[in-house]
Amino acid sequence: MTGKFLLRIWFVRNTLSPHRSVTAQLLLKAWNYVPFVDLQVRTLSFTKGMDSDRAQHMETDGSKLEQNIVQPLPVDSSSDIEPVKNGETLITEGKAKIIFPSANEVFYNPVQEFNRDLTCAVITEFARLQLSSKGIHIAVPGEENVSKVVVELSTGEQEDELQPPPPADKEEHKVASVGEVCQVSCPSVSSLEGLRVLEALAASGLRSVRFAKEVPGLRSVIANDVSSKAVELITQNIQLNDTEHLVTASLSDARMLMYQHKAAKEFFDVIDLDPYGSPSMFLDAAVQAVSEGGLLCVTCTDMAVMAGNSGETCYSKYGAMSIKTKFCHEMALRIILHSLDLRANCYQRYIVPLLSVSADFYIRVFVRIFSGQAKVKASASKQALVYNCVGCGSFHVQRLGKVAHNGNNINYKAASGPPVGLSCEHCHQRHQLGGPMWAEPLHDADFVQRVLSAVGSNPGRFQTSQRIQGILSMAIEELRDIPLYYTLDHLSKTIHCNSPSLLQFRSALLHAGYRVSLSHACKNAIKTDAPSSVVWDIMRCWEKLNPVKRERLSENCPAACILSVEPNSPSMLTLARLHRLQASFTVRADANPNSRKQGLKRFQLNPEPNWGPKARAKAGGGISSSLQEKRKLHQNKRKGCAEESDGSHLKSFPCKRFREGNCLLGDSCRYSHETESESEQNSKTDA
Repeated sequence: MTGKFLLRIWFVRNTLSPHRSVTAQLLLKAWNYVPFVDLQVRTLSFTKGMDSDRAQHMETDGSKLEQNIVQPLPVDSSSDIEPVKNGETLITEGKAKIIFPSANEVFYNPVQEFNRDLTCAVITEFARLQLSSKGIHIAVPGEENVSKVVVELSTGEQEDELQPPPPADKEEHKVASVGEVCQVSCPSVSSLEGLRVLEALAASGLRSVRFAKEVPGLRSVIANDVSSKAVELITQNIQLNDTEHLVTASLSDARMLMYQHKAAKEFFDVIDLDPYGSPSMFLDAAVQAVSEGGLLCVTCTDMAVMAGNSGETCYSKYGAMSIKTKFCHEMALRIILHSLDLRANCYQRYIVPLLSVSADFYIRVFVRIFSGQAKVKASASKQALVYNCVGCGSFHVQRLGKVAHNGNNINYKAASGPPVGLSCEHCHQRHQLGGPMWAEPLHDADFVQRVLSAVGSNPGRFQTSQRIQGILSMAIEELRDIPLYYTLDHLSKTIHCNSPSLLQFRSALLHAGYRVSLSHACKNAIKTDAPSSVVWDIMRCWEKLNPVKRERLSENCPAACILSVEPNSPSMLTLARLHRLQASFTVRADANPNSRKQGLKRFQLNPEPNWGPKARAKAGGGISSSLQEKRKLHQNKRKGCAEESDGSHLKSFPCKRFREGNCLLGDSCRYSHETESESEQNSKTDA
């Protein structure tokens, strides 16, 4: 054992000579020689694998050596998970390490690493905006080295923009670094304080620990949870990451905690709500407890409700009726924004969305909360109902109110409508009514550009940087004033025609004089300001080039009704105009957006098997037996049905009476059978 130890020390002293003195200090501090030497060996292999430029930028001073050793180069993979004793797991994500119980006692989903990375990026830029007015500059690790060399070649910036900013006056400006409490005194300003952050539903505390270790400009972070087991785990993870000076664990009901801080006028600058399921019960307290101009981050994972499967449940939670359509994911974003604005209006407050994202199995919105009675009066004009045709999918948006300007006077009136008749003008089917929903822009383009520039200039900060850049690039490219979208596959399916390419259809809309964009919420989305009549005219022209067998269409189906109108009919002005343009499908250069040209990571593949929403955490841990049985019954169910056409695979399913305890067959019960009395009655009836 002694020989191996001396060999390792000799290897460190002769291969890592620049760090020799610092290595000895850290060895004495940790008093654990062998694991530390292993880390040194792995760091050396990473350094040799890097190119020369990146190796030269590695910091070698003693104050930052430990950070260089622990943090590997970012890779596009999931969080590192290592088993530890007592059935626990050590999880590494970003710069945080947390101990997580293997049992399902505290909730954790590794797939939402993108959610947490994006939140850190957004809060960092929000802190930069908030603290710059106080004369506080924030320092993000990694930005100093790359800020001078990052150039956006496609936009052609001037040389002046590439020069580093002049050094700030140390007497007037303060610098807030990561991991430090931002609370300083200044003669000109009574108190310069950083952001107060609340993670209302912290679970393992991973998000709060990452805030403390990755986001500069913070004064305090409260990691709250109602579960005592979760709070114990939060406290343990805070100590593990040495963030006691910034993060405080709290055992309380999230709503009561926010109400108490509101009553004491101790408002939070940032409130993060990421519950299991719906956040509706926390929204009222959140819009009151956030400071003026503060940031509210909300996640919704109850997408089955918000996407139209249970419209009545969506109304009870969010005050809006969801409908099952192709644009359901963007509508879900607009429903949660409507709910936030509606609850804020009760207290003479209103929202300003900064970023709204639909990703994977959830939606995530970042909004600022302001106060102002005049602005609140205009909230009705920001909401809208949507009329969606159940046949062809055409939709019309109807605002709830309107604002009339009469000189210096502003009048708020009810809107006039409806914008549709009793049936659809294209396929003569009925409409279904959805909403109210938020009808204003989903994003603040300037703020999104700031976040995108920061992430692009420091790509090694997050493991999901590539996906963040792809999503934010698409968000900037979206038409801000156009709610909802069509999908190319649904348009083609409606008329039973093969689908044009995305660039061909976008080019046809551009040739017709309309604007068009994609949507981050759906891969095949077409967001355009063209009316539905023009959209179907283009599809009629495409059908002329790729004819369908109309004799196979039923008389009253949407395809027959739509194709019965000729695209060159002079009865409609839009059709005549389109005929003059000839509905050209020649691909234009501007039809391909920049995010698509650059090959950005916009829509990722499934990150891991059986990914998606995880089971709800419970006190005893583990997954409930009912959920296990349900998964077992549905495992390969469709595959079994295809292979066993005789129905023998159904013998493993108990009948409904067996579940109720009324089946006479007992343990021999099967999915489909009849009792003796029922069979006799059926035979008499047949006779």
